[in-house]
Amino acid sequence: MPLASIPSPSQGVWYLGPIPLRAYALCIVLGVIVAVWLSERRWRARGGAPGTMVDIAVPAVIFGLIGGRLYHVITDWQLYFGPDAPNKPYEALFIWNGGLGIWGAVALGGVGVWLSCRKRGLSLSAVADTVAPGIAFAQAIGRWGNYFNQELFGGPTTLPWGLEIEPGRAGTIEGYTGLYHPTFLYESLWNVALGFALIWAGRRFTLRHGRLFALYVAGYTVGRFWIEGLRVDPVGGVDHAVHFLGLRINQWTAIVLFVGALVYLWVTRNKDAEEIVVPPSAEPASGSPSGTPADGDEPAGDARTSDDGARSSDDDPASGETEPADGVASSDGVESADRAESSDTAEPPAAVDAAHRAESADDAEAADGAEDERARAVPEEKKS
Repeated sequence: MPLASIPSPSQGVWYLGPIPLRAYALCIVLGVIVAVWLSERRWRARGGAPGTMVDIAVPAVIFGLIGGRLYHVITDWQLYFGPDAPNKPYEALFIWNGGLGIWGAVALGGVGVWLSCRKRGLSLSAVADTVAPGIAFAQAIGRWGNYFNQELFGGPTTLPWGLEIEPGRAGTIEGYTGLYHPTFLYESLWNVALGFALIWAGRRFTLRHGRLFALYVAGYTVGRFWIEGLRVDPVGGVDHAVHFLGLRINQWTAIVLFVGALVYLWVTRNKDAEEIVVPPSAEPASGSPSGTPADGDEPAGDARTSDDGARSSDDDPASGETEPADGVASSDGVESADRAESSDTAEPPAAVDAAHRAESADDAEAADGAEDERARAVPEEKKS
C-alpha cells in the first residue's frame, strides 16, 4: 500500500434539480473565462478597443469545441464506429463525457478568430500573440476535467504523487491495483509555467507578428511529446493506443507542429511592419488622433495666435512702433500711401517703422528750413 497518493474524485457530476453540473464542462468554462480576461487586459495594454477579445471569444470557443471534438472522434473513431465500439455513434456528440483534442480546438478555433479579425479589420497575428498566454492557462485549468473523469492518465508508478484510478477504466491494467502517473497534472503544471514564460518573453523580446503564438506552439508541443509518452489511454484504438514507428499519434502531431513553429519563427524573424490593432473605422473622422490636425492643416490655436500677432503689430503701440519724432504727425494722404505701400510690398514691421521715421525726419528738416527763411526775411523788410 503506497504511503501517499492522489485519490480520484468520487463523482464528476452534481445535480441542481434536473440540471447536471459536470466538472469537465465547468473546468472548460473556467479556463475560457480566465483566457478571455487575460487576453482582454493584454489587448487594451496594446492599444486595442475594450471588449474586442470578448467579442472574438464567442466564435473562437464555438469553433474550438467543434474542432476539438472532431479531432477526438477522428483519432478515436473506433470508440464510436468500430465493430467493437463501446459507445453508440450518436455519443460522439456528447462532449460532456470527455474527449476534446487540443490540436483540433486550436486549429478550428483559429478559423473563428480569423473570421472575426477579418470582419473588424484587425491583424490576425496581433490577436494571436495577445491570446497565446491565455490559451496556455485555459489548458492548464481544463486538464482538471480529465481528473474528474478519471481519464488521460499514465502508466503504473510508485511515486508518492501517483494517481488512484478505479479498476475497469479505459487504459487501466487488468488485475493491477496500484497507482498511475497523473499526466493531467503534469500537463497542467507545464501549461502554467508556459503561460508565465510567454508573458515574460513577450515583454523581454517584444515578440510580434505571430511569433509569440509560434513560441506557445513550440513550448506546448515539447511538453506534450514527453507527457504523451507516459499515457496509456487508448488513442486510436478500443483497448490500446495506435502507434506508428514506435510513437503515438499525438506524439507525431506534436513533432509536426513543433517543426512548423520553428519554421515560422525563422521566416518572420525580421518582420516589423505595423500591425492593425485599432481598425480605421474606429479612428477619428479627420484621419488623425484626437486633438491633432490632419496633414496640411494648421492647428486652430496657431491660427488664432497668428491673427492676434498681426493685429497687435498694426494697432498696438506696445508692439514696438513709435510716433513720429518732434510731434510731427503724418497727413491722412501720406498715411494712406504708407499703408498701401506696406500692403503691396509686404514689408516687415521693422522696415515700415524705419520708413515712417525717415519720412518724419524729412518733414521736420523741411519745417526748420522754412523757419530759417522767414527769420532772414524779417531783417530784409526792416532794412527796406
